[in-house]
Parts: sequence; structure tokens; C-alpha cells
Amino acid sequence: MSKIRIGVIGCGSIAKHRHLPEYAGNPQAEITAVCDINEERVNLAAETYGAKPFTNYDQLLTEADVDAVSVCTPNYLHAPVSIAALKAGKHVMCEKPMATSKEEAEAMIDAAKAADKKLMIAHNQRFVPSHRKAKKLIESGEVGKIYSFRTAFGHGGPEQWSADGENSWFFKKEEAYLGAMGDLGVHKTDLLRFLLGEEFVEVGAFVETSAKEKADVDDNSVCVLKTGSGIIGTLAASWSYVAGEDNSTIIYGEHAILRLEDDPINSLVVQYKNGEVVKYELGGIQTNDGDTQENSHVVEEFLSAIIKDHTPAVSGEEGLKSLQVVLSALQSSETKQITTI
Repeated sequence: MSKIRIGVIGCGSIAKHRHLPEYAGNPQAEITAVCDINEERVNLAAETYGAKPFTNYDQLLTEADVDAVSVCTPNYLHAPVSIAALKAGKHVMCEKPMATSKEEAEAMIDAAKAADKKLMIAHNQRFVPSHRKAKKLIESGEVGKIYSFRTAFGHGGPEQWSADGENSWFFKKEEAYLGAMGDLGVHKTDLLRFLLGEEFVEVGAFVETSAKEKADVDDNSVCVLKTGSGIIGTLAASWSYVAGEDNSTIIYGEHAILRLEDDPINSLVVQYKNGEVVKYELGGIQTNDGDTQENSHVVEEFLSAIIKDHTPAVSGEEGLKSLQVVLSALQSSETKQITTI
């Protein structure tokens, strides 16, 4: 089969460190076009990957020879760019959070259905080896009934990662809409839904802007979440973890406790009720301050969905469900009430 021709829209850090190198390293893909409003940035990407540069995404969609696109823009452009690409007959992989509202996300899903094209949201936590192993242990019944959990995703802030540093769009409400909860928290709502196999029905949250003087979005959030069957737990998302990244999850079950990405060597530690401890060295999770070239597997899954014509693991519908938890958390913080999802 001929290679899938890829266009990458937005050539900032997530494209530079994840999408572009992963497409380039995949024998089933060929990067044929790149787009960014920053000419220097797009020209560098074009030169690096032998692609045609564009500074206007509409122009890329009408003039470039592409089958699929990755949308790696600031959050407020995720929906309009994705919808335009779907209407142009392209498959779409969109960065998280997929949109800034439920209505936008639904419009993306509708556009994908109307075009009969794939829409995938780039949530990579489902593909982490420790998370997949934990999912199998839970599904097998080995952990027993799940009672509770706690999860965190925090680092020193996007200025260390973003192409624009301290002037990044991540801090600007009109471009980001969502802060640490949209950047990091949505990864964890997606992971927890995947691990627990359930939907969240209620959320209570405290959301603050306390660490970043330039930010007009949240940079510290703590949420209490409850699933349909009554599993309760906490989720923390933060840009204020100044001495390293925390990307850990702990699941408390009837027969065992699962510690995920909580140990620097053993990515999964299972502590059984009978005192037995089993340690799995499965390879680490991707970090922003570590080896950024490690494969996130989202590109593999997206290409597989196109080639084999199956629904992507993180479809638009899945992305919306994970986004809705975050939007409900922000609503809870604003209203000072528990929010029903």
C-alpha cells in the first residue's frame, strides 16, 4: 500500500517533539506538508522533513497533497481547523483538549461522521505500558472491586516546553481557554476512564491561578471525582511542581493496590493484600523533561485506524467524554457546588 500523506498544522513543541518525528519514523507515513503562522518555524520543519511549507491552513487543505492531518495548534483553533480538514476530506488527529466546549467537540464529531473520515484525539496515556498492564489486571478481576484512586499530572509549567516560552499561548485565556486542567488534567480524566472502564458522574473541584503571574487560566487544580458505580478519588493538575514531573496514578482495590509511574524504576508496582509485592519494569512514561523522542504510539494508532478502517482507540466521542469531566470541574469551581456530568 502507498504511504499515507500527512500534513501537520502547527509546528510548535508538540509537533516538533512528538508528531513530526513519529510520522517520519513510521514506514506507513510520509510528511508532505507543514503549516504554521511563524515562517521561520514552518520553514525549518519543511526543510527538516522535506515537506511543503504553508502559513495558512486553508491553503494547505486546498493545495497540498495530503490524506490526513495532525492539528497541533493552540486550543481555540482545534475545532475550526479540525472541522475544516474533515470537510476537505482529510482524516484528523487533533491534540488535546479536543475543543474548548462541548458544542465545539460535538461539531467535530458530526463533521467526521458527515465526511466518513477518522477523528482521533492525541491522548497518549492509554498507550503507556504500565497503564495497559494495569488495565489487564483490573479487567481480569485480580485487583477485585475498585474502591478509590488518586492521580496527578504536574510539572513546572509550559514555559519550559512551549516554543514561545514565557509568552506562550498556554497562559492566554483567549487562545488556551483551559489551563493546567486542559493541558494535563484531561490526560488523566481520559486515563481514569480507560482504566476503570466507567464514566464519571459527579465532580467537585478547586481551581486556582497561583503560580504563574502572566497566566489568566488555571495553573493548579484539585478535583474529587465519582463514577457511576461509586468509585471515588482525586485528580490534581498543576503547573507548579518546580522540582520535577509527577505523572503518577494509584488504584486502591479489594485485593491489591496498583502504583503506576510512582517509582523511577518500576513503572508498575502491585501490592497485594496478602503482603506480596510484584514489580514491573515496563519502560517509563513520556516526560517533557526527559527523552521527548520516545514513541507515544498515538501516530501508530491513527495510521492503523486509517489503513485498517477501524475506529481509533481515542475517538472523537472518547475525547468529548474526557473533556466533559474537565469542563464540569471548572464549572464546579465557579459555582462552588458539586457538578453532575
